[in-house]
Amino acid sequence: MSRTAIIAGAGHLPATLATALQAPLVCALDGFAPSGLTADLVFRVERLMPFLRALEDAGVSRVVFAGAVQRPRLDPSLFDPATAQMVPRLLAAMQAGDDATLRDVVAIFEEAGFAVVGAQDVAPDLVPGPGVLAGAPTAADERDAARAAAIVAALGAVDVGQGAVVAQGLCLAVEALPGTDAMLDWVAQTARRPEPNGAKGVFYKAPKPAQDRRIDLPALGLETLKRAHAAGLAGIAFEAGGVILLDRAAMVAEADRLGLFLWAREP
Repeated sequence: MSRTAIIAGAGHLPATLATALQAPLVCALDGFAPSGLTADLVFRVERLMPFLRALEDAGVSRVVFAGAVQRPRLDPSLFDPATAQMVPRLLAAMQAGDDATLRDVVAIFEEAGFAVVGAQDVAPDLVPGPGVLAGAPTAADERDAARAAAIVAALGAVDVGQGAVVAQGLCLAVEALPGTDAMLDWVAQTARRPEPNGAKGVFYKAPKPAQDRRIDLPALGLETLKRAHAAGLAGIAFEAGGVILLDRAAMVAEADRLGLFLWAREP
């Protein structure tokens, strides 16, 4: 029987996907253990080719990437001969940016004979379609969300980030390498609205325009809601069909409790 491997990074998404699969093989990149889930295999990039062979030996036919990782530090002394031959290819992809790196990772797995699927293919309920899930965005919120969506599309086109905060038509912050939490914390600590009694602002999240949606699909969780509330925002909007909600029921309940809207916006 064919088997699915979860190529796991940090966070709760790998554990969520594991519940939607039958006996998945959980594989974690060294240093990026998933939350609430024990890895069956731990691997390093320097030993990528032996790892791919181990997947084949375990009966794996398809893989799904889930969780957060950062570019690991590579130890030249750990490379096996087969993986060492791939170093120029990997370094060239890394120098071209995150999207190029991820596309090359997908290509390597496909060349090894594995089907690469997205989290949305394994558990489609994690990715909401269009609609307001909690609260009610105002007309001003809708304008701010539209402005944020345009900013995120521009950022994504140059492979920078997947999120932005806009209030009263002004961009208060954009997501870059430090990530969503750091951006929202910065807004909470420093950002000021032109009109203190005007629109509070919107955090918007979406995939990059040209990214392969089988990998690195943006995700939102309870912590994001709490930080958006601490930043004084009116709510969170995200691209319908393009963002994972880690626990939809809990997020809707928390958004209602905090008085925030949660909106899967039509792209």
